[in-house]
Amino acid sequence: MPERAKDELEIFTGNANPALAREVCEHLAVQLGEAEVGRFPDGEVMVEVRENVRGGDCFVLQSICTPPNDNLMELLLLMDALRRASAKRITAVIPYFGYARQDRKVAPRVPISAKLVADVITAAGASRVLTVDLHAGQIQGFFNIPVDNLYAMPVLIQYLRKRLDGRRVSVVSPDAGGVERARAFARRLNANLAIIDKRRPRASEVAEMQLVGEVRDSSALLVDDMIDTAGTITEAAKVVMNAGATEVLACATHPILSDPACERLNKSRLVEVITTNSIPLRAKAQAELGSLKVLSVASLIAEAIRRIHNEESVSSLFA
Repeated sequence: MPERAKDELEIFTGNANPALAREVCEHLAVQLGEAEVGRFPDGEVMVEVRENVRGGDCFVLQSICTPPNDNLMELLLLMDALRRASAKRITAVIPYFGYARQDRKVAPRVPISAKLVADVITAAGASRVLTVDLHAGQIQGFFNIPVDNLYAMPVLIQYLRKRLDGRRVSVVSPDAGGVERARAFARRLNANLAIIDKRRPRASEVAEMQLVGEVRDSSALLVDDMIDTAGTITEAAKVVMNAGATEVLACATHPILSDPACERLNKSRLVEVITTNSIPLRAKAQAELGSLKVLSVASLIAEAIRRIHNEESVSSLFA
């Protein structure tokens, strides 16, 4: 087992984001930590850290994406192994924080899953958490340890400025809950702001969508934090095009893309879907979605890790 310097930066990963973890390591000029993450014959997760981490500053990079339960257990067991191996500090780097959509009680007798996940991550040994575009910012308050919620906006904006250069742009929030995010994009792109208002006449009826704002004769950009089944984003694209937009694009940090997302996006009026590698693309999405543009958040995460390791401020990254 190789010896290591005290306080050395060390990055480990499970099976959720190996490519992203390697890219982060390249930016930081460090080697990916040696750890085996596999399965016992009955399907239980098996973890073994194969190097000395005593006194080390360890970062475990793992999204809680499909399959979420397996990836969550890998994250927890990796942190527990590092804690029992006397790591000085353990930071859970979670590019996509799963279970975040269940952040409050919306009906009787339902769990607040995001709070439970926060509790078990802390119990497993996390000293702090680093994540990207939490579904709900208040989830930071579920932890009693520091949480750094980065935004992928700088990465997305850099691409969008080139993609939409010289065009009139309208940024559209597909629902009322995303207005703050859409406003931030509109300000940086010097664009108009519009909102999709969804209303259900009755509980069992499909939501009616009304556009609030002006998109006529402009390139419309639908902005959200994630695309799951793509139902909302594709219906919003119809509304925007019917309102006179010349083209419509979608921009979201996390490409969950559960079935039937690929079919809906291919049939939609979206000319491009811009996302990041916070979640590895499913094989189906890679094969079928020609309109997909994936940007890397590795440099953003790497810079945050470097600053945390050097005890520097990361507040300038929250842009």
